[in-house]
Amino acid sequence: MYWTSELHIPLNNRIVTDHFTQCSWEAYDECTHSIFQALERNHGHARALYKPSSASNPCGAELPRRGLLRQPRPQPPRVVRGAAAPPCGDWGERHPPAGRAAAARSGEGESLAGGRHRRWGGTRARAPHPGRAWRRSSAPGGGLKPEPSPACGRWRRAPRAEPPLGCASACWGFPRCPRRRRRRRPVGSAGRWRGPEVRRGPGGARSRGRAGPAGGARGCVGSRRAGPGCRSRRFVLRVAQGFDEAPSAPQGRWVPRGALPEPGTALPEPGTARLLTAAVLKIWLSLYLLELTLLCSQFYFFIDGMNVLFIVVDDLRPVLGCYGDKLVKSPNIDQLASQSIVFSNAYAQQAVCAPSRVSFLTGRRPDTTRLYDFYSYWRAHAGNYSTMPQYFKENGYVTLSVGKVFHPGVSSNHSDDYPYSWSIPPFHPSTEKYENDKTCRGKDGKLYANLVCPVDVTEMPGGTLPDLQSTEEAIRLLNVMKTKKQKFFLAVGYHKPHIPLRYPQEFLKWYPLENITLAPDPWVPEKLPSVAYNPWTDIRQRDDVEALNVSFPYGPLPDDFQRQIRQSYYAAVSYLDVQVGLLLNALDDVGLSNSTIVVFTADHGWSLGEHGEWAKYSNFDVATRVPLMFYVPGMTTSSVSRGERVFPYLDPFSHTLGLVPQGRSKRVVELVSLFSTLAELAGLQVPPACPETSFHVALCTEGASIVRYFNASEEQVEEEKDGHDDTYKCFNEESVAFSQYPRPADTPQWNSDKPKLKDIRVMGYSMRTVDYRYTVWVGFNPDNFSADFEDVHAGELYMVDTDPNQDFNIYNNTSHGCFFKKIIDFLKH
Repeated sequence: MYWTSELHIPLNNRIVTDHFTQCSWEAYDECTHSIFQALERNHGHARALYKPSSASNPCGAELPRRGLLRQPRPQPPRVVRGAAAPPCGDWGERHPPAGRAAAARSGEGESLAGGRHRRWGGTRARAPHPGRAWRRSSAPGGGLKPEPSPACGRWRRAPRAEPPLGCASACWGFPRCPRRRRRRRPVGSAGRWRGPEVRRGPGGARSRGRAGPAGGARGCVGSRRAGPGCRSRRFVLRVAQGFDEAPSAPQGRWVPRGALPEPGTALPEPGTARLLTAAVLKIWLSLYLLELTLLCSQFYFFIDGMNVLFIVVDDLRPVLGCYGDKLVKSPNIDQLASQSIVFSNAYAQQAVCAPSRVSFLTGRRPDTTRLYDFYSYWRAHAGNYSTMPQYFKENGYVTLSVGKVFHPGVSSNHSDDYPYSWSIPPFHPSTEKYENDKTCRGKDGKLYANLVCPVDVTEMPGGTLPDLQSTEEAIRLLNVMKTKKQKFFLAVGYHKPHIPLRYPQEFLKWYPLENITLAPDPWVPEKLPSVAYNPWTDIRQRDDVEALNVSFPYGPLPDDFQRQIRQSYYAAVSYLDVQVGLLLNALDDVGLSNSTIVVFTADHGWSLGEHGEWAKYSNFDVATRVPLMFYVPGMTTSSVSRGERVFPYLDPFSHTLGLVPQGRSKRVVELVSLFSTLAELAGLQVPPACPETSFHVALCTEGASIVRYFNASEEQVEEEKDGHDDTYKCFNEESVAFSQYPRPADTPQWNSDKPKLKDIRVMGYSMRTVDYRYTVWVGFNPDNFSADFEDVHAGELYMVDTDPNQDFNIYNNTSHGCFFKKIIDFLKH
């Protein structure tokens, strides 16, 4: 294996380009050490030839270095006519420059002929003169022998030759051709070099040399010293203006002008100086190569494939410190955000667990998966669609599932789509089955199935909680994958803050009840269509809520109980934050933080009293908006060295400092884009966009990759937003999110939250942009899964700038034909 590099090192505001010789890995240190010895200690604007000799490089091959602008053109190698190939290490006066001539043993490089560069590689050699042939030499170097000698500069393809035992790969085997003479250049100012000339050396021999800095000639014959003062071309340092030769310095020793020592002053030993220079430049090279690696990893990090850690949370709205919430304590998720690109406007396609998860895991919208409830399996009822983990599995990844990733039950074939999506059977916590049991101790000491449920973990079945078990299993799998050294896609699904709000009771102390406020709009909006209202029936079925005897469907909860729900939701988020912190800390422990993409999101949001609603089951932002962040080493943050910690665990009981996200995007994005986005980030081929009818297409996505938004400036988003002067105009923003929710009737029913497919009669399609949310409720036929847009039941239009909480519906106050047309066009295509 050979290694070739070109290095640009800034020296005194100039650029020195180093063309390194081809070095075997075994001789790498010696080879580079020899190259570095060619530069001076103080200045590097020099072109040097140095011939080392060591145990690892017995050939003593020359290691050339090019470092000056306007260098003389390298000359073609000299061919000794009729001579057998000499032994290794004695191939004539000079060897071809690195990258300009071929190594006899490998036949790789470039050749110069007649002043022109002729690229050649593999085993191509110069074409011989017609009628003449080449044969392999019997010399130890294994070179090529002309028979009879060819005309210089003409080569043909030649076989590879291996160097003798013990020779480093820098030992070249081609003799060199005679140098072409160049016209003499006038001598410049003192310290400048002039062109080559023919003169007499100290021994009276006719030779070719160069004028010294002061204009004096130094005669040399070949590569041997002809007398005192002769400078061998092998050891010459051609130094730029501003240097003088030390009168008593060894051969090729130069110092800056004005810095010459007084006569009689002892100079440092050349070996020591060269060793110091070599050490400094080795460090310099290491730093450069590190910088080059970081730069390359920023753009080509996906070439070798990245691991994926996919964290999905149940019912988490963006009440996090990194999203600007001042009350919730989430230091570990905030730390992840500080290394990630954070999307402020990310939306789910349906605000209920199973349809949302199947949607973003398949890259298809609910109308394509035909799953609006919990009671159908898309592969059997819609199409055999590939899933995101399945796609990674088919591309060589080990895919692993821990906790709630797919919704368990019929919607994932009671197997979490194993074996299609996962390499091994998914893991579910053993205590998951107790989620809805009576495990909450009331004030009377009895156990209840409450909504608000802080617990003593030691009293729980098994002495633990499901999310604690999921974290332990995910950490175990990370250690297994480190040992196996295989690419992996690890999906970890956390239950909390899904109801019941069951969490370790110590988290309550962070949120004193007196600090908890009510929702900013805890009333039902005056112009809210009844079909749009969510009557939160699953909340009403909990023991503590049922005891309040709240009227159906609009009866409000007491204020103090509303505060308790909000308090427990925040405490459950902090409990979740601890689990995420432990998981990311384990990623650091196994040394995979620099090679793993981390995605953090949720399946949908959760209403905390806004619009008089609780839970999800609507098209409002509080139900459809989710946190979404991507940590991509070398892209969202600088690459880290092995062993460096990126996600140290932060104890939320002691950590209070907030962290700022590494990057934030206000672009409106959708969870259905996760499939194509992760494929692109991991370096896989992005699945194609789905055609208009895609039930028969196994692999395609209905969400475009959002990687293009990772570096989009906020100014572009603001310009896009400010470009629409008329509030009631039809906007044409590029980024739009679509959501939908089914209803059994136009008025709230006991099954309005979770209607079964056979009961759906109305479908609410909602379109969200940076400026507005537009929702239209139309008739729906569950038998053929079709929406009738001529049968409009109700509509909603909220302008985000003036109504951020979406309380004032202006659907009936303005023309909205263009909105209606846009949503129909979307559904058709």
